Amino acid sequence: MSPTIITIFLLNLAMGTIITMSSHHWLIAWLGLELNTLAILPIISKSHHPRATEATTKYFLTQATASALILFASTTNAQNTGQWNILQLENPMAQTLMSMALAMKLGLVPAHFWLPEVIQGTSLKTSLIILTWQKLAPMTLLYLTWNQTSSLVMTTMGTLSVLVGGLGGLNQTQLRKIIAYSSIAHLGWMATIISKSNKLALLNITMYITITTPIMLSLISLHTKTTLDLTTTWTTSPTLTTLLMITILSLGGLPPLTGFIPKWLTLEELLTHNTTPIATTLAMTSLLSLFFYLRLTYTLTITMAPNTTKSHNKWRFKPTNNTLTKAAPITMALLTLPLLPMMKP
Repeated sequence: MSPTIITIFLLNLAMGTIITMSSHHWLIAWLGLELNTLAILPIISKSHHPRATEATTKYFLTQATASALILFASTTNAQNTGQWNILQLENPMAQTLMSMALAMKLGLVPAHFWLPEVIQGTSLKTSLIILTWQKLAPMTLLYLTWNQTSSLVMTTMGTLSVLVGGLGGLNQTQLRKIIAYSSIAHLGWMATIISKSNKLALLNITMYITITTPIMLSLISLHTKTTLDLTTTWTTSPTLTTLLMITILSLGGLPPLTGFIPKWLTLEELLTHNTTPIATTLAMTSLLSLFFYLRLTYTLTITMAPNTTKSHNKWRFKPTNNTLTKAAPITMALLTLPLLPMMKP
């Protein structure tokens, strides 16, 4: 695929997200979501591999179903209330359908099954787009309608997402599936806290994108797709390997790294609202995610390949490591904790 065509698709992708984020009318928001979906489909399938075709089909069916539910919910609400404003979702049936549709768009439990399979069938660059940029438009709609949807439903879906995200990543060796289940778990934290503090939900997704982006960029540079590939990264780029290890720990939420900020504030807010059982459940289930993060760091830095290689580049791959291009996102992913008094809602 030529660079011109890729640029056109990426511009349409950005345009669809911006249209949805800046709209107040349900039809305009739906139009932005559709433009977003149509732009990402050729990007997913551009490798012409059977797995890419399968991932494209699954992504299309899931997103089309969710978009149809959004359109049906907004139409139902307009039929009963006579208006299309996003901030006035008053019909109970429309509220339920909208919660289902946004959960399917984001990959929240129980509509999460498509996300690991789609991520596994795409390249690392496309996975980065799906896990970060593609979450912005649905999260915007969820952010605008959080006070009109059921708090119990969102909290339940969020707690189950953290649990499923932790359990799903335990037995995985494919890095893309591990990152996908990590995304499900982090989306669970956002869905749980959004009904208590929407500012904290915004902080959660900002920190998630800030930490996930350098991890994916590092995996792209190191040409690693499985945990076995991680055992030889020290030969190609020792510095980047060390930074990647600390960034993965930051994604797990270990203090004093950046990833500790959203979990700390979320648990504090839940305790403030006297929801101690939910806070305890989130804290305990996040240990499942932390386990496979620690397993990745162990594989990355402590173990070595069975046959020590003296080659400084991967087989059939030219060395493309440039740590300086990832210095800014890695720094933000590791050292933002001292800025907590400035960003605390």
